[in-house]
Amino acid sequence: MSEARIPDFESAAGGLLPAVAQDAETGDVLMLAYMNAEAFAETERSGRAVYFSRSRNSLWRKGEQSGHIQHVREILVDCDADAILLKVEQIGGAACHAGFRSCFHRQRRDDKWITVAEPVFDPKDAYGK
Repeated sequence: MSEARIPDFESAAGGLLPAVAQDAETGDVLMLAYMNAEAFAETERSGRAVYFSRSRNSLWRKGEQSGHIQHVREILVDCDADAILLKVEQIGGAACHAGFRSCFHRQRRDDKWITVAEPVFDPKDAYGK
């Protein structure tokens, strides 16, 4: 595979690739989002995580409303060049828009979903919702 196709946005449905944000220090998975070529280029250029919001159909600069930004320490692409891993420094303590450090804060136990983390911030304070 040539460098020109890494990551391979051209072959991706809708030009979007999944992007996993992982804490660079702890290895904790913080979130899953999507990137298009423009978001990826801005992330490379700025050193801050930029994703593509499917609900808003526009670029989403992580933390622009909440202040919980992600400084990118490493960018990796999988063997098929169709998934991105960002190793980040999470500023502000929370990657999740629901106020948790990680979006993966619910766990299946005994046929129930249990919240296994405490919120870091109240989303109403950050987003006014």
